[in-house]
Amino acid sequence: MDLKVGRCVLFLVLLSGLVRCSAAFVFWTALLVTSNQDSQTNTSVKRYCECGVYGISSPLEGATGLLTLPIQGSMGCGPLPVYARNSSDPPWIALVKRGNCTFSEKIIMARNQGAEAVVVYNVEGTGNMTMHMSHPESPGIVAIMIGNAVGVEMAKLVHSGVAVEMVLSVGSPHGPWMDTYWLYFLSIAFFFVTAASISYFVFLSAHRLHNMRSQRRTEHRLKTVAKKAIKQLEVRTIKRGDPETGEDDQTCAVCIESYKAGDVITVLTCGHIFHKACIEPWLLAKRTCPMCKCDILKALGVEIEEDKEQIHTSSYPPPDVTVVTVSGGEPLYEVPLNDPQRREPQGYQHRYVNGAFQGDSQDRLG
Repeated sequence: MDLKVGRCVLFLVLLSGLVRCSAAFVFWTALLVTSNQDSQTNTSVKRYCECGVYGISSPLEGATGLLTLPIQGSMGCGPLPVYARNSSDPPWIALVKRGNCTFSEKIIMARNQGAEAVVVYNVEGTGNMTMHMSHPESPGIVAIMIGNAVGVEMAKLVHSGVAVEMVLSVGSPHGPWMDTYWLYFLSIAFFFVTAASISYFVFLSAHRLHNMRSQRRTEHRLKTVAKKAIKQLEVRTIKRGDPETGEDDQTCAVCIESYKAGDVITVLTCGHIFHKACIEPWLLAKRTCPMCKCDILKALGVEIEEDKEQIHTSSYPPPDVTVVTVSGGEPLYEVPLNDPQRREPQGYQHRYVNGAFQGDSQDRLG
């Protein structure tokens, strides 16, 4: 499941990268509004068209000014001055024809003389076709391209001495990623990826919550069974002269304190003794002897419905561990717990003894 989440995240990253990389294919149109005075009717004539395309390095901003043609020719190339205007004149917009020099050179010439914007119209034979101009050397000034037919008409008016004012404004975006079908595709893909991610995390959270609740129920059931088993263990009070208070000075393996008269002790099924107040919390949590790992539930014959392998995984020693067995006064034997061929006689029981305590006891007796 983690691999699936990783794939979803990778898909989102690649998708966002494709969107960023495809930004270069998106272009913005320009809305043109031109107005001039008709000398015959003495009325104002306005024309509207969304027929311009912003250059790649052009800021997406509007501009207003009088259309101005170059002094010589129509290309706007050559040494300065190219226009009969400068920055001290009222706002003006350069209208130049494509050709003879690069777009950047045309735009730089107009900007250096104070133009508010540059309008480049296409060459003959292209009708009203436009292109996405590339002018990386001249950023920071509004630059658009219009079709040849529209540009020639504007140039004729200006050349005849008519003052033509142009207002540029940002139109709408276009390109493959702005197409309606692409938007539908991206929306659906984003929805499915988001839904899959949310579904996975909901499933994972529900699974973990179920496991936690199941574990709590199991622990509660085992504690209840352990409480019943603890009540079956032998409990007695140590008196003066008992072996626990003798010269051996036995200690409780839980609290590491010596036994003394008046202490209440619990005797486990394996024969090991502990303070009652020390061993009961341990048995509720572990259900095994702290010294030999003897399972008190199993020793007392208490049956539990849960999977024993799951319940006692932390209680059993590893399969390769060997233990030392003692049977009365017989010699010591090392018995591998994972030996499948080993069979014990019926009724034979092992007694597990802590080696450290046994060695300490033998040293003192010696």
